[in-house]
Amino acid sequence: MALKSLLFFSLLVAVAAAPVAEAQLGSIFELISIQGNLFCTANGNMGVNGTATPVFPNAPVQLQCGAGNVISSATTNSAGLFSILLDPLQFFLSSLLTNCNLVVNTPLSTCNSGLPSSGALLSPLRLIGNTLQGPLHITNIIPADFVFLPHL
Repeated sequence: MALKSLLFFSLLVAVAAAPVAEAQLGSIFELISIQGNLFCTANGNMGVNGTATPVFPNAPVQLQCGAGNVISSATTNSAGLFSILLDPLQFFLSSLLTNCNLVVNTPLSTCNSGLPSSGALLSPLRLIGNTLQGPLHITNIIPADFVFLPHL
């Protein structure tokens, strides 16, 4: 009888401890993903009504927080896509969404000579949701909308 009680108590402790262990390990398997597509337009966004819009390849995209501190950067590929991955243990999501912007300092004339040769594109961040890929929890963020700033 004592052996059954000991076994039952051990099983009960193991079941109770499992959520604690999972909560502690959960942050190891988390990631913040900032992804977007940069277009070669005066505002860096897709044309009206999804019309065919050329992309902005090889453009450095910076994640700047606070007073312009560069936290991370990426370069758009040939399709204008960029991706920045962050460790959520180093960045608070609420701080990223309120204090950080994506900045493209490369002149727009680089991708289209008819666009300005000075200024920059800036976009706040928008949380679009979370994704689970196996044990990995991914927080997905995109550019809210790029705007052209002639004096940045």
